[in-house]
This record gives sequence, structure tokens and C-alpha cells, in this order.
Amino acid sequence: MANLLFVVFGGVAYLIFFATFLYLVAFVGDFSIVPRTVDHGPAAALEQALIVNLGLIALFGVQHTVMARRGFKRAWTSIVPAPIERSVYVLLASLVLVLMFWLWMPIPRVIWRVESPLFANMLWALFGLGWLIVLSSTFLINHFELFGLKQVYQNLRGNVPVAARFRQPFFYKLVRHPLYAGFIIAFWATPEMTAGHLLFAAGMTAYILIAIPYEERDLVDMLGHDYQSYRNRVGMLLPRLKRPPTA
Repeated sequence: MANLLFVVFGGVAYLIFFATFLYLVAFVGDFSIVPRTVDHGPAAALEQALIVNLGLIALFGVQHTVMARRGFKRAWTSIVPAPIERSVYVLLASLVLVLMFWLWMPIPRVIWRVESPLFANMLWALFGLGWLIVLSSTFLINHFELFGLKQVYQNLRGNVPVAARFRQPFFYKLVRHPLYAGFIIAFWATPEMTAGHLLFAAGMTAYILIAIPYEERDLVDMLGHDYQSYRNRVGMLLPRLKRPPTA
């Protein structure tokens, strides 16, 4: 019964994540189909908006960075059953994003606006490409494991988790973190950049740049020389034009 409940919990956590992901696309794109976006919401004084918004970005960054570390996971699984550890992480990450959507305070001052329909459409295409890279990158590495569904399903079937192995599918041959690169593209590609959107894009980009070294430290611990060699050969967020000389 417990194993079946784990599957239900993992499924619910995944559905909440997916709904949150779709809302994030609309939030960043300032689409009117959702009630609050990066540029539409309750008005506030500039100082208050800066403090609240930076606090929300910091909360997102701390939750993601701390809970994703191997040391935290080892301690965390003494409280949370191992099969749902990833699902709990996904659920909490989604709830932090929901909190951001709810409390975000727009700063409407326009930093730039692209008037040309051609260039505006090109930026919207880039925006869509960024999200496509994000989603496709999750499937390249294992979408269902990344969001906890594989773990609860394996536990239900009594399968022992397989140790991680090094792979370089598609985008990962070009950059080490295509998922993060896709997020950065999506956050910055807009024909109208407001001060609030700029704060969001800059803050989330800063989080990504801070988080990557921690993530790669864990990857080196898990994958050893294979990942160290990969890191020397392949760019972090941009493809390398020239490969480093081999020893």
C-alpha cells in the first residue's frame, strides 16, 4: 500500500510541476491568459518591489541549490522515504515558483522596446526556442527520472535503482547544460524588456551561474574522470569554437 501511495504522490507532484512549468512560460512571456505575470500584478513602491522580488529569487535559488546537493539528499532521506525524495523536491520547487507568481511585484518601467514587427517576431521565436530546448533537454537525460516518476515506478515494481552513467545525447554534445541555456534564452528573449522583467532575468541567470559549479561538483563525484574530461572538452552554456589540446 505504501508503494502505491508513493506512486500517487509522485504523479500528483509531477502534475503540479507541469502546471507550474506552463504557468512559468506564460509568466515570463507576460501572456494575459494568466492573472499575474512578470509585468502584470499588484502595484508597489520601487523599493518594496525590489526587496520582495529579490527575496523571491533568492528563496528559489537557495531551495534549488541546497535540496539538489548529494549531502542534503543523504540527510533528507533519513526523514523522507528514498523513492519519493525526488518527488518531494519537485513539489517544493513548484510551490516556491507558485509563491513567486503570487507575490511578484512588477516594475513597469520600459528598458527597451523593439518596434520592428520582424525583429519582435524573431525574439518571440527565440523565446519559444528557449522553452523547447528546456523541455527537450529533460527528455534527453531522462525526463521521468528528473521529475521523480521513474523512482516511484521502480520502487513499486521492486527494481533496484541503476547507478548513473555518463552520456552525451544531442544538445549535450554541444554544451554541458543545455537546459540552463534554454532557460537563459527564454528569460531574456522579449521584444519589450521592463525593469521588472530585467530583474527577473538577471536574478535567475545569476542563480544559474552560481548553481552550476555546485552541480558539477556532484557530477564529478558521481561520474569521475568521464565528467572531468567532458568538462574540459565541452562549453558550459555556449559551444566551444575550438577544442582544448589533448595531453
